[in-house]
Amino acid sequence: MTTYARFISLVFAGLFAGFLTGVLVLELSLRSFDSTVYTHVRLVELDALDKLAAATLLPALITTAVLAYRTFRTNTRWLTVTALALLVVTFGLTLVVSVPINSDQLDWNPQSPPADWADTRDRWQIAHAVRTTAAVIAFAALAFAALLPTRTRSQRHAQPVTASSGTRHASRP
Repeated sequence: MTTYARFISLVFAGLFAGFLTGVLVLELSLRSFDSTVYTHVRLVELDALDKLAAATLLPALITTAVLAYRTFRTNTRWLTVTALALLVVTFGLTLVVSVPINSDQLDWNPQSPPADWADTRDRWQIAHAVRTTAAVIAFAALAFAALLPTRTRSQRHAQPVTASSGTRHASRP
């Protein structure tokens, strides 16, 4: 179960981080364009990208939570819990900042965007940059944890067994 959770968590966290990175690159490219172009592109983005975000973030959150539970008594627990916390922050920032702005932008007219369109764009892009950074770090933590040999607490504290006697001896410095 842990292997499957780790694999699914890595896949979805990676897809989500990659998706956010792609959107960040597009959004930063739009900074040099006027309000009409920006609004047109945002309306295209808002057509289906929210579905892709949900389809990648929610499985990443769920499987990372399962993985955090399954690895709680191992040496990879802190990396997994850190990844989960970062994904939760990403989800919270999405709900608090991005979704309300996205909802407002759905009503924008490309021929006459609101007067404060640039301020709204900047708020969304800053939140998106933070979300992207958190998602990429979460993915990196999960990837690093997957590379580590997993040991439980009892394995880390066990006394070494000598081959000749089969008895446990204290480690010597």
